Amino acid sequence: MTKRGTTETATKRGTTETATKRGTTDSARWQELTESVREVGQYTTRAEAERVTRIVLSALGGHVTGDERVALAQALPREAGRVIAAQIPATHPLTAREFVESIATRIEGATPATARWDVSSVLSTLAQTIGTSLTTRILAQLPPGYALLFGRAELVTTA
Repeated sequence: MTKRGTTETATKRGTTETATKRGTTDSARWQELTESVREVGQYTTRAEAERVTRIVLSALGGHVTGDERVALAQALPREAGRVIAAQIPATHPLTAREFVESIATRIEGATPATARWDVSSVLSTLAQTIGTSLTTRILAQLPPGYALLFGRAELVTTA
């Protein structure tokens, strides 16, 4: 059986070795994700980027539901997938502005402007990580206004 590019064996030793390799790969993928967020957001440390990433993914996890939520969790490193999957679905979808404001309340000393920077840094990196197709499906679930946070132009038709 092949799983994430590794071959699992029926022996205990082989399975343990494969699990260790997957864990290392997932850990490396999480580090790559947070390092990308650090670069995009120009954060001083990876620890700061990791904190912001967890906060934004946690908030996003409550707003993405169904197959898209499952696909999102699977497309991300295991740690990020856990953050997404651990959230209880929101009963009221937040507008993009409300979403950013909710992030501002979770980050000490944040303003709406700095929270928008944080959200955009994480979500634009997320969009690059998960690809165009899944990003489009996620945006279709969210209220208008989120596309810019994901680093995309949002085309609106005028009457």
